[in-house]
Amino acid sequence: MSQMLAPYACHPERTRGRLHSEPGGETRGPRDAFQRDRDRIIHSIAFRRLRHKTQVFVAPDGDHYRVRLTHSLEVAQIGRTIARALGLNEDLTEALCLAHDIGHPPFGHAGEDALEAAMEAQGGFDHNAHTLRVLMLLESPYPRWQGLNLTWDMLEGLAKHNGPVAHPGWAMRELDGLASLELHSWPSLEAQVAAISDDIAYDNHDIDDGLRAGLLTLDQILEVPMVAASWARVQARHPGIAPDRLLRELVRDQIGVMVNDVIETTRGAIGAARVGDVADVRAAGRSLSGFSERLAEDERVLKRFMYATLYHHPEQLAAADKARGIVSDLFTAYRSDPSLMSEGWSGQCDKAEPYRSRHIADYIAGMTDRYAQKRHAEIIGRAIADSMD
Repeated sequence: MSQMLAPYACHPERTRGRLHSEPGGETRGPRDAFQRDRDRIIHSIAFRRLRHKTQVFVAPDGDHYRVRLTHSLEVAQIGRTIARALGLNEDLTEALCLAHDIGHPPFGHAGEDALEAAMEAQGGFDHNAHTLRVLMLLESPYPRWQGLNLTWDMLEGLAKHNGPVAHPGWAMRELDGLASLELHSWPSLEAQVAAISDDIAYDNHDIDDGLRAGLLTLDQILEVPMVAASWARVQARHPGIAPDRLLRELVRDQIGVMVNDVIETTRGAIGAARVGDVADVRAAGRSLSGFSERLAEDERVLKRFMYATLYHHPEQLAAADKARGIVSDLFTAYRSDPSLMSEGWSGQCDKAEPYRSRHIADYIAGMTDRYAQKRHAEIIGRAIADSMD
Protein backbone atom coordinates (compact mmCIF):
# COMPACT_ATOMS: atom_id res chain seq x y z
CA MET A 1 0.00 0.00 0.00
CA SER A 2 1.46 3.37 -1.02
CA GLN A 3 1.95 6.09 1.56
CA MET A 4 -0.79 8.70 1.89
CA LEU A 5 0.90 12.08 1.53
CA ALA A 6 -0.22 15.29 3.19
CA PRO A 7 -0.97 18.28 0.91
CA TYR A 8 2.17 20.06 2.17
CA ALA A 9 4.42 17.10 1.35
CA CYS A 10 6.58 16.84 -1.76
CA HIS A 11 4.68 14.71 -4.27
CA PRO A 12 6.88 12.89 -6.82
CA GLU A 13 4.48 13.55 -9.68
CA ARG A 14 4.82 17.29 -9.00
CA THR A 15 8.62 17.38 -8.93
CA ARG A 16 10.24 20.24 -10.80
CA GLY A 17 12.19 17.60 -12.67
CA ARG A 18 15.85 17.02 -13.43
CA LEU A 19 18.48 19.07 -15.24
CA HIS A 20 18.62 16.47 -18.02
CA SER A 21 15.66 14.58 -19.47
CA GLU A 22 15.85 10.82 -19.19
CA PRO A 23 13.88 9.05 -21.92
CA GLY A 24 13.51 5.31 -21.48
CA GLY A 25 13.40 5.40 -17.69
CA GLU A 26 10.42 3.06 -17.67
CA THR A 27 12.83 0.16 -18.24
CA ARG A 28 14.43 0.69 -14.81
CA GLY A 29 11.56 -0.65 -12.70
CA PRO A 30 8.41 0.78 -11.05
CA ARG A 31 9.94 3.59 -9.01
CA ASP A 32 8.88 7.21 -8.71
CA ALA A 33 11.27 10.15 -9.03
CA PHE A 34 12.23 10.36 -5.35
CA GLN A 35 12.73 6.61 -5.05
CA ARG A 36 15.16 6.87 -7.96
CA ASP A 37 16.99 9.69 -6.17
CA ARG A 38 17.37 7.56 -3.06
CA ASP A 39 18.60 4.58 -5.05
CA ARG A 40 21.13 6.70 -6.96
CA ILE A 41 22.59 7.84 -3.65
CA ILE A 42 22.79 4.29 -2.30
CA HIS A 43 24.55 3.04 -5.45
CA SER A 44 27.01 5.94 -5.64
CA ILE A 45 30.72 5.60 -4.99
CA ALA A 46 30.62 8.71 -2.80
CA PHE A 47 28.09 7.04 -0.49
CA ARG A 48 30.18 3.88 -0.20
CA ARG A 49 33.23 5.93 0.78
CA LEU A 50 31.39 7.15 3.88
CA ARG A 51 32.14 3.81 5.58
CA HIS A 52 35.75 4.97 6.04
CA LYS A 53 35.14 8.62 6.92
CA THR A 54 35.22 10.07 10.43
CA GLN A 55 32.05 10.67 12.40
CA VAL A 56 33.48 11.41 15.87
CA PHE A 57 36.63 9.34 16.12
CA VAL A 58 39.37 9.72 13.50
CA ALA A 59 40.02 6.41 11.71
CA PRO A 60 38.68 4.41 14.67
CA ASP A 61 40.38 1.12 15.53
CA GLY A 62 37.21 -0.48 16.88
CA ASP A 63 34.57 -1.91 14.57
CA HIS A 64 31.72 -0.74 16.79
CA TYR A 65 32.21 3.01 16.49
CA ARG A 66 30.08 5.02 14.14
CA VAL A 67 31.41 6.36 10.86
CA ARG A 68 29.75 8.70 8.37
CA LEU A 69 28.01 5.80 6.66
CA THR A 70 26.41 4.30 9.76
CA HIS A 71 25.55 7.79 11.01
CA SER A 72 23.75 8.54 7.74
CA LEU A 73 21.79 5.29 7.99
CA GLU A 74 20.72 6.16 11.53
CA VAL A 75 19.68 9.65 10.45
CA ALA A 76 17.60 8.08 7.66
CA GLN A 77 15.84 5.77 10.13
CA ILE A 78 14.90 8.70 12.35
CA GLY A 79 13.91 10.84 9.36
CA ARG A 80 11.59 8.19 7.94
CA THR A 81 9.87 7.78 11.30
CA ILE A 82 9.13 11.50 11.57
CA ALA A 83 8.16 11.82 7.90
CA ARG A 84 5.66 8.97 8.12
CA ALA A 85 4.02 10.43 11.22
CA LEU A 86 3.64 13.81 9.50
CA GLY A 87 2.46 12.50 6.13
CA LEU A 88 5.63 13.65 4.37
CA ASN A 89 7.38 11.86 1.53
CA GLU A 90 9.48 9.16 3.18
CA ASP A 91 11.56 8.40 0.10
CA LEU A 92 12.67 12.00 -0.39
CA THR A 93 13.33 12.37 3.34
CA GLU A 94 15.41 9.20 3.35
CA ALA A 95 17.37 10.27 0.27
CA LEU A 96 18.20 13.63 1.87
CA CYS A 97 19.29 11.94 5.11
CA LEU A 98 21.50 9.45 3.29
CA ALA A 99 23.15 12.14 1.15
CA HIS A 100 23.58 14.99 3.63
CA ASP A 101 27.19 14.13 4.61
CA ILE A 102 28.56 12.99 1.24
CA GLY A 103 30.58 16.21 0.89
CA HIS A 104 32.58 15.69 4.08
CA PRO A 105 36.33 15.31 3.47
CA PRO A 106 38.42 12.77 5.40
CA PHE A 107 38.67 13.29 9.16
CA GLY A 108 35.35 15.12 9.44
CA HIS A 109 35.41 18.72 10.64
CA ALA A 110 39.18 18.65 11.17
CA GLY A 111 39.67 17.82 7.50
CA GLU A 112 37.20 20.50 6.51
CA ASP A 113 39.04 23.10 8.61
CA ALA A 114 42.30 22.19 6.85
CA LEU A 115 40.76 22.47 3.37
CA GLU A 116 39.06 25.74 4.29
CA ALA A 117 42.42 27.18 5.36
CA ALA A 118 44.23 25.85 2.30
CA MET A 119 41.52 27.25 0.01
CA GLU A 120 41.14 30.63 1.71
CA ALA A 121 42.59 32.58 -1.22
CA GLN A 122 40.56 30.54 -3.74
CA GLY A 123 37.09 30.88 -2.22
CA GLY A 124 37.27 28.43 0.69
CA PHE A 125 35.70 25.03 1.20
CA ASP A 126 32.29 24.09 2.63
CA HIS A 127 31.19 20.46 3.03
CA ASN A 128 27.52 21.21 2.39
CA ALA A 129 28.22 22.88 -0.94
CA HIS A 130 30.67 20.11 -1.73
CA THR A 131 27.89 17.54 -1.23
CA LEU A 132 26.04 19.18 -4.11
CA ARG A 133 29.23 19.51 -6.12
CA VAL A 134 29.84 15.76 -5.84
CA LEU A 135 26.27 14.86 -6.77
CA MET A 136 25.85 17.41 -9.58
CA LEU A 137 29.31 17.41 -11.18
CA LEU A 138 31.97 15.06 -9.86
CA GLU A 139 30.31 11.66 -9.68
CA SER A 140 29.24 10.84 -13.22
CA PRO A 141 28.12 7.23 -13.76
CA TYR A 142 25.88 8.10 -16.72
CA PRO A 143 27.18 8.39 -20.28
CA ARG A 144 25.31 11.54 -21.34
CA TRP A 145 25.66 14.02 -18.48
CA GLN A 146 27.64 14.98 -15.41
CA GLY A 147 26.45 14.06 -11.95
CA LEU A 148 23.63 11.84 -10.73
CA ASN A 149 20.94 14.04 -12.31
CA LEU A 150 18.85 14.19 -9.14
CA THR A 151 15.52 15.98 -8.94
CA TRP A 152 15.38 19.69 -8.23
CA ASP A 153 13.53 18.93 -4.99
CA MET A 154 16.43 16.78 -3.82
CA LEU A 155 19.09 19.33 -4.73
CA GLU A 156 17.14 22.18 -3.13
CA GLY A 157 16.73 20.16 0.06
CA LEU A 158 20.44 19.42 0.30
CA ALA A 159 21.38 23.04 -0.37
CA LYS A 160 19.03 24.47 2.26
CA HIS A 161 18.32 21.72 4.81
CA ASN A 162 19.75 24.03 7.48
CA GLY A 163 17.74 26.98 6.20
CA PRO A 164 18.12 29.74 3.59
CA VAL A 165 21.63 30.39 2.31
CA ALA A 166 22.14 34.14 2.64
CA HIS A 167 25.81 34.23 1.66
CA PRO A 168 26.61 31.33 -0.69
CA GLY A 169 30.25 30.58 -1.38
CA TRP A 170 31.71 30.06 -4.82
CA ALA A 171 30.68 26.40 -5.08
CA MET A 172 27.07 27.00 -4.08
CA ARG A 173 26.81 29.99 -6.42
CA GLU A 174 28.10 27.88 -9.29
CA LEU A 175 25.61 25.09 -8.60
CA ASP A 176 22.75 27.53 -8.06
CA GLY A 177 23.52 28.89 -11.52
CA LEU A 178 22.90 25.42 -12.93
CA ALA A 179 19.67 24.61 -11.10
CA SER A 180 18.31 27.89 -9.60
CA LEU A 181 17.84 26.47 -6.10
CA GLU A 182 16.03 29.54 -4.68
CA LEU A 183 18.57 29.85 -1.89
CA HIS A 184 16.71 32.73 -0.22
CA SER A 185 13.70 30.64 0.85
CA TRP A 186 13.13 27.82 3.32
CA PRO A 187 13.23 24.27 1.95
CA SER A 188 10.57 21.56 1.98
CA LEU A 189 9.47 19.94 5.21
CA GLU A 190 11.27 16.79 4.10
CA ALA A 191 14.55 18.71 4.13
CA GLN A 192 13.74 20.31 7.48
CA VAL A 193 13.02 16.88 8.94
CA ALA A 194 16.33 15.56 7.56
CA ALA A 195 18.16 18.39 9.35
CA ILE A 196 16.56 17.84 12.75
CA SER A 197 17.01 14.06 12.37
CA ASP A 198 20.73 14.66 11.95
CA ASP A 199 20.79 16.55 15.26
CA ILE A 200 18.84 13.82 17.05
CA ALA A 201 21.13 11.10 15.72
CA TYR A 202 24.47 12.62 16.61
CA ASP A 203 23.31 14.11 19.91
CA ASN A 204 22.56 10.63 21.16
CA HIS A 205 24.78 8.26 19.24
CA ASP A 206 27.87 10.34 20.05
CA ILE A 207 27.07 9.75 23.73
CA ASP A 208 26.99 6.02 23.01
CA ASP A 209 30.36 6.13 21.23
CA GLY A 210 31.89 8.39 23.87
CA LEU A 211 30.90 5.95 26.61
CA ARG A 212 32.21 3.01 24.58
CA ALA A 213 35.55 4.77 24.07
CA GLY A 214 35.89 5.60 27.75
CA LEU A 215 36.04 9.35 27.08
CA LEU A 216 32.70 9.84 28.84
CA THR A 217 31.39 8.28 32.04
CA LEU A 218 27.85 7.70 33.19
CA ASP A 219 28.36 10.06 36.12
CA GLN A 220 29.46 12.79 33.70
CA ILE A 221 26.50 12.53 31.35
CA LEU A 222 24.05 12.42 34.27
CA GLU A 223 25.10 16.01 35.01
CA VAL A 224 22.96 16.98 32.00
CA PRO A 225 19.35 17.43 33.23
CA MET A 226 17.74 15.94 30.11
CA VAL A 227 19.95 12.86 30.32
CA ALA A 228 19.29 12.48 34.04
CA ALA A 229 15.54 12.55 33.39
CA SER A 230 15.87 9.85 30.73
CA TRP A 231 18.04 7.75 33.04
CA ALA A 232 15.41 7.95 35.79
CA ARG A 233 12.72 6.73 33.36
CA VAL A 234 14.92 3.88 32.15
CA GLN A 235 15.74 2.73 35.70
CA ALA A 236 12.04 2.86 36.64
CA ARG A 237 11.16 0.63 33.68
CA HIS A 238 13.99 -1.81 34.38
CA PRO A 239 14.53 -2.03 38.16
CA GLY A 240 17.43 -4.11 39.35
CA ILE A 241 19.22 -4.20 35.99
CA ALA A 242 22.94 -3.39 36.04
CA PRO A 243 23.70 0.14 34.79
CA ASP A 244 25.95 -1.04 31.95
CA ARG A 245 23.01 -3.01 30.54
CA LEU A 246 20.87 0.13 30.46
CA LEU A 247 23.16 2.53 28.61
CA ARG A 248 21.82 1.75 25.15
CA GLU A 249 18.28 1.89 26.52
CA LEU A 250 19.12 5.41 27.74
CA VAL A 251 20.06 6.43 24.19
CA ARG A 252 16.88 4.88 22.78
CA ASP A 253 14.77 6.69 25.38
CA GLN A 254 16.29 10.06 24.53
CA ILE A 255 15.80 9.53 20.80
CA GLY A 256 12.16 8.66 21.43
CA VAL A 257 11.62 11.79 23.52
CA MET A 258 13.19 13.99 20.84
CA VAL A 259 11.33 12.37 17.94
CA ASN A 260 7.96 12.67 19.67
CA ASP A 261 8.67 16.30 20.52
CA VAL A 262 9.57 17.12 16.90
CA ILE A 263 6.42 15.45 15.59
CA GLU A 264 4.16 17.31 18.02
CA THR A 265 5.92 20.64 17.56
CA THR A 266 5.95 20.38 13.78
CA ARG A 267 2.25 19.52 13.62
CA GLY A 268 1.51 22.59 15.69
CA ALA A 269 3.70 24.83 13.51
CA ILE A 270 2.09 23.52 10.31
CA GLY A 271 -1.36 24.29 11.70
CA ALA A 272 -0.39 27.72 12.97
CA ALA A 273 1.18 28.67 9.61
CA ARG A 274 -1.87 27.33 7.72
CA VAL A 275 0.27 25.84 5.00
CA GLY A 276 -1.67 24.21 2.20
CA ASP A 277 1.11 22.93 -0.01
CA VAL A 278 4.88 22.79 -0.30
CA ALA A 279 4.97 26.27 -1.82
CA ASP A 280 3.47 27.61 1.41
CA VAL A 281 6.15 25.75 3.38
CA ARG A 282 8.90 27.43 1.35
CA ALA A 283 7.23 30.82 1.74
CA ALA A 284 6.58 30.48 5.49
CA GLY A 285 9.63 32.59 6.36
CA ARG A 286 10.74 30.27 9.16
CA SER A 287 11.45 26.66 9.98
CA LEU A 288 8.31 24.63 10.65
CA SER A 289 10.03 21.48 11.88
CA GLY A 290 12.11 21.36 15.04
CA PHE A 291 12.08 21.04 18.79
CA SER A 292 9.75 22.79 21.18
CA GLU A 293 11.27 25.77 22.97
CA ARG A 294 11.80 23.75 26.14
CA LEU A 295 13.46 20.80 24.43
CA ALA A 296 15.50 23.11 22.20
CA GLU A 297 17.04 24.63 25.34
CA ASP A 298 17.65 21.18 26.83
CA GLU A 299 19.35 20.14 23.59
CA ARG A 300 21.58 23.22 23.63
CA VAL A 301 22.71 22.30 27.16
CA LEU A 302 23.47 18.77 25.93
CA LYS A 303 25.49 20.11 23.00
CA ARG A 304 27.54 22.38 25.25
CA PHE A 305 28.30 19.39 27.45
CA MET A 306 29.33 17.25 24.46
CA TYR A 307 31.70 19.92 23.17
CA ALA A 308 33.29 20.43 26.57
CA THR A 309 33.71 16.77 27.46
CA LEU A 310 33.91 14.78 24.19
CA TYR A 311 34.53 16.85 21.07
CA HIS A 312 37.16 18.96 22.87
CA HIS A 313 38.58 16.09 24.90
CA PRO A 314 42.41 16.25 24.82
CA GLU A 315 42.60 12.95 22.91
CA GLN A 316 40.13 14.24 20.33
CA LEU A 317 41.95 17.55 19.95
CA ALA A 318 45.28 15.78 19.43
CA ALA A 319 43.75 13.51 16.78
CA ALA A 320 42.18 16.53 15.05
CA ASP A 321 45.52 18.36 14.97
CA LYS A 322 47.16 15.34 13.35
CA ALA A 323 44.32 15.06 10.83
CA ARG A 324 44.57 18.74 9.88
CA GLY A 325 48.27 18.26 9.32
CA ILE A 326 47.71 15.31 7.00
CA VAL A 327 45.20 17.20 4.84
CA SER A 328 47.31 20.37 4.79
CA ASP A 329 50.44 18.44 3.82
CA LEU A 330 48.63 16.63 1.02
CA PHE A 331 47.20 19.85 -0.37
CA THR A 332 50.63 21.48 -0.39
CA ALA A 333 52.21 18.46 -2.04
CA TYR A 334 49.59 18.18 -4.78
CA ARG A 335 49.65 21.88 -5.53
CA SER A 336 53.42 21.70 -5.89
CA ASP A 337 53.30 18.55 -8.02
CA PRO A 338 49.88 17.53 -9.40
CA SER A 339 51.41 14.36 -10.90
CA LEU A 340 51.31 12.93 -7.37
CA MET A 341 47.54 12.62 -7.72
CA SER A 342 46.12 9.44 -9.22
CA GLU A 343 45.80 9.00 -12.96
CA GLY A 344 42.73 10.75 -14.29
CA TRP A 345 43.01 13.50 -11.68
CA SER A 346 46.57 14.64 -12.31
CA GLY A 347 45.98 15.05 -16.04
CA GLN A 348 42.93 17.26 -15.48
CA CYS A 349 44.61 19.68 -13.08
CA ASP A 350 44.45 23.21 -14.47
CA LYS A 351 47.58 25.34 -14.20
CA ALA A 352 45.59 28.48 -13.45
CA GLU A 353 44.07 29.45 -10.11
CA PRO A 354 41.51 29.13 -8.63
CA TYR A 355 40.78 26.04 -10.72
CA ARG A 356 44.00 24.29 -9.78
CA SER A 357 43.33 24.51 -6.03
CA ARG A 358 39.65 23.67 -6.41
CA HIS A 359 40.50 20.55 -8.39
CA ILE A 360 42.97 19.47 -5.71
CA ALA A 361 40.39 20.11 -2.99
CA ASP A 362 37.87 17.97 -4.91
CA TYR A 363 40.42 15.17 -5.00
CA ILE A 364 41.33 15.31 -1.32
CA ALA A 365 37.71 15.70 -0.20
CA GLY A 366 36.89 12.41 -1.88
CA MET A 367 39.47 10.51 0.13
CA THR A 368 38.64 8.20 3.00
CA ASP A 369 40.53 8.59 6.27
CA ARG A 370 42.70 5.56 5.66
CA TYR A 371 43.50 6.48 2.04
CA ALA A 372 44.56 9.97 3.12
CA GLN A 373 46.79 8.44 5.80
CA LYS A 374 48.28 6.03 3.28
CA ARG A 375 49.02 8.73 0.69
CA HIS A 376 50.46 11.00 3.36
CA ALA A 377 52.83 8.28 4.51
CA GLU A 378 53.88 7.58 0.92
CA ILE A 379 54.33 11.18 -0.23
CA ILE A 380 55.56 12.95 2.89
CA GLY A 381 57.59 9.98 4.04
CA ARG A 382 59.29 9.82 0.66
CA ALA A 383 59.93 13.57 0.72
CA ILE A 384 61.60 13.30 4.13
CA ALA A 385 63.74 10.45 2.92
CA ASP A 386 64.75 12.38 -0.20
CA SER A 387 65.71 15.42 1.86
CA MET A 388 68.08 13.29 3.91
CA ASP A 389 69.96 11.91 0.89
